Amino acid sequence: MPSILITGCSSGIGLCLAQKLFSRGWEVYAGARKDSDVKRLETLGLQSIKLDVRDESSITLALDHVLNLSGGKLDALINNAGYGQPGAIEDLRRGVIIEQFETNLFGPMSLTNRVIPIMRRQGSGRIINISSVLGFAAMPYRGAYNASKFAIEGWSDTLRMELAHTGINVSLIEPGPILTNFRANSFIAFKQNIEVQKSNYQNEYTGMLERLNKKGSTQPFTRPPEAVLEKVIHALESSKPKIRYYVTFPTYLFAFLRHILPWKLLDACLRVAGKN
Repeated sequence: MPSILITGCSSGIGLCLAQKLFSRGWEVYAGARKDSDVKRLETLGLQSIKLDVRDESSITLALDHVLNLSGGKLDALINNAGYGQPGAIEDLRRGVIIEQFETNLFGPMSLTNRVIPIMRRQGSGRIINISSVLGFAAMPYRGAYNASKFAIEGWSDTLRMELAHTGINVSLIEPGPILTNFRANSFIAFKQNIEVQKSNYQNEYTGMLERLNKKGSTQPFTRPPEAVLEKVIHALESSKPKIRYYVTFPTYLFAFLRHILPWKLLDACLRVAGKN
């Protein structure tokens, strides 16, 4: 039975991946940050691991625990944990940006660096990083998240080249809008970290708050988490996994437009899309 560690399994994409891959015969270790989520995942029949990617000691303890349970092997890692911090770049304090990168980039990098030696000894492994359409097509008022996902893309590309001929494959999943708690969590992050009354973007934030309060199903082109699952299964189980997997129409569209439009016209399209 192949073994896999997935981060960020409390809800949304991570929860879907953990449950569905378990049903396909994978030995799933579902990581979650909160004790309450770990217990809830266990009631669903999953082997859940407390794992906070922002905490180096948590990463070490979690991976040691996984390896004890798996007999020292790990066939796959999915770096899924993450969140979006909305706000204009000039309104983001240094600490807020660091926190975004700790969760979305530094933590996954640290965990992956600990997993690679295991996969090297095995002579095989799959590393899947959950990126975003915003990892190659930036939109306004999402600067911290854009930057963290652009960084994920660059890190993944470099890692793939460095691990060539090791038997370890690295793939990127690039979803557009997926029906998860992402918007609700972004709304919380916005309220905690953005001082609207002191901002030059008060009018823009009014529209942003309206969008963040909408249910995910009301957004155009939104797909369920199973749309990501389909691509992940191919990345895990195909003999020839792809480097990049697009998910949802906006990802395909902006990947196409990025190659045919002048930059200024692409900016105009992205500004419009960023209002939805």
